[in-house]
Amino acid sequence: MNVSNVGSIKINQNPFQKVESNQTNTSFSNMLQGYLDNVDSTVKQADDLSTKVATGQIDNVHDAVIASQKAKLALELTVTVRDKAVEAYQDIMRMQI
Repeated sequence: MNVSNVGSIKINQNPFQKVESNQTNTSFSNMLQGYLDNVDSTVKQADDLSTKVATGQIDNVHDAVIASQKAKLALELTVTVRDKAVEAYQDIMRMQI
């Protein structure tokens, strides 16, 4: 196993990192889109690393496993937040005026 390139692969450390914008007032939709883009890039990066491990381009399986777990957790969190938002919306729609 070649360990000379350990640490050379950069994995997105936090898919839910603060989304930077050049606007002073960011809208909720822009912020949400930024977070979803971060999660998407994390998933794509994990998929790319898995492909490289499978084709033998990378010997370090450890980085691919870490990236895969980060992508899994990011997706689980995203789905949970979505489910809670839908549940809150349904509760609001059931309210009687």
